[in-house]
Amino acid sequence: MGTAGLAHCQSSVIQLRHTFLPRLLALILLLGLLLTIDAAAESINGFVLDGALVPVEEILRGGPGRDGIPSLDKPVFVHAGDAKFLRPRDRILGIEINGVARAYPVRILNYHEIVNDWIESEAIVITYCPLCASGMAFLSTINGKRFEFGVSGLLYNSDVLLYDRNTGSLWSQIKKTAVTGQMRGTELAAIPLSHTTWRDWQSRYPNTQVLSMDTGFRRNYRVSPYGNYGRDGKLYFPVAEENRQFRRKSVVLGLDIGGHFKAYPFDELKQGPAQFVDDFQDRRLHITYDDKNQTAQIVDADGNELPTVLVFWFAWYAFHPETEIYLN
Repeated sequence: MGTAGLAHCQSSVIQLRHTFLPRLLALILLLGLLLTIDAAAESINGFVLDGALVPVEEILRGGPGRDGIPSLDKPVFVHAGDAKFLRPRDRILGIEINGVARAYPVRILNYHEIVNDWIESEAIVITYCPLCASGMAFLSTINGKRFEFGVSGLLYNSDVLLYDRNTGSLWSQIKKTAVTGQMRGTELAAIPLSHTTWRDWQSRYPNTQVLSMDTGFRRNYRVSPYGNYGRDGKLYFPVAEENRQFRRKSVVLGLDIGGHFKAYPFDELKQGPAQFVDDFQDRRLHITYDDKNQTAQIVDADGNELPTVLVFWFAWYAFHPETEIYLN
């Protein structure tokens, strides 16, 4: 190679060093920055927790991963007379909309926790948290769009965190609010739901439809996966606030009126009359307690049933330590 050729090669190498190497270095720095940003974005079970409305360190894995507990998205129903698998004392969540009544057996909800459903063109979601014994129903049309929910595999205050498949936001069941994601701060509209026995619901709604055990999943719905959990005083997961005025897993009827909370403990209700009047937040309330079926409901002065939740005392207090308490 001549002197001119050698000089040309050297010039090319120098030019390569001045163009390629700086770009390579910039690329490496960019990748490092992206990895740093990704590491800084706290996530769990595939959900980004940055900006959460609750303490991130209190959002815990419940065991199964995202959708490890499968929601029921195409529920099948049978007529009451064909629900031979139910016993009179079995617990159900019952709802009635526009004359259509449906019962969702807790023995099935223990394995699925969420049912995405329609009743008379009304999109609803039925939710149940076995760890809190809390059953709640919500309208699932938000800002004119139907949302579908799944089980995130995450808990906050031992209560299930739902997630919507539309945006991936996490929603606290008992708070009724999205705590992360695009929908953060949005509140779900609760609708009245009965948490009672099958015999009670069937007597009130003999033509009720019943969620079938034909769910498409192989589960032993005759056996609870939670054993004696509801009858002992132990918690599987920690909660932020505790109060031992009542037993952890004693049941209360929880009421939320405009962000003001009141608990009606069954331990207190069973000592008084089955029906009574109570005033709360400038509203006259009519409370009915049914000791035989271990259920209760609240209607207003116009006879409209208010959305409430039957829930373990520990869970209600963990979410609402400022709650008022009805004492007989």
